[in-house]
Amino acid sequence: MIVRTAVMDEIIIRLVAEQGVDTVLNLAAGLDARPYRLDLPSRLHWVDVDLEGILSYKESALAGERPRCRVEFVRADLIDHAARRALFQHVAATAGRALVIAEGLLVYLTPEDVTSLARDLSAQPAFRWWLIDLGSPALLQFLSRTWGNQLRSGNAPMRFAPEEGTAFFAPSGWREAEYRPMLDEALRLQRAPKMAWLWRFLGLFASKKRRAQFKRFSGIVLLENNKGR
Repeated sequence: MIVRTAVMDEIIIRLVAEQGVDTVLNLAAGLDARPYRLDLPSRLHWVDVDLEGILSYKESALAGERPRCRVEFVRADLIDHAARRALFQHVAATAGRALVIAEGLLVYLTPEDVTSLARDLSAQPAFRWWLIDLGSPALLQFLSRTWGNQLRSGNAPMRFAPEEGTAFFAPSGWREAEYRPMLDEALRLQRAPKMAWLWRFLGLFASKKRRAQFKRFSGIVLLENNKGR
């Protein structure tokens, strides 16, 4: 999770600085405090979306802090399709080039829910980019063995890990612009698990197809809207 957040930080800062992103729509924002800790321009409009209880707690916790940019907290249930579409239309109406973030969200949705969300987002041309984390079926099986019982007891089972990877999003209007393998990034940031060297060593003896699959075991993905302007 540390690696995921750090890599997303880098991508966000780059898109704002180099691609003219003027709006960030942060879905299921949780306790994300990026507008308060990242070096962001004051002109940027940052919209955090989550449930009432979560955002009220965060507002209270951050009451004495000053954000780097203009921050808006929006209470909304993303499963409510009508409310979601109305929110997207509202944000897109004032956005020139927007980045959508869904960190740690999609894995808890069904494929049908992800498809619906992807289509609603791509319908707004101003939503140029979508930053997500994406796991493979192999990762989902591993997490189910290690964390499955705890997640199910908390009514948060992991569901989404498409066999086709980022190609899953193509019919909904999104194409892969960038893929950052999680293990590669963990090694770069010196936050890799202790046995990472062994995985890399064993990978030297794997087939080309197997190595390619392992690269896509888990990663951070930047998607681009085919309708973007």
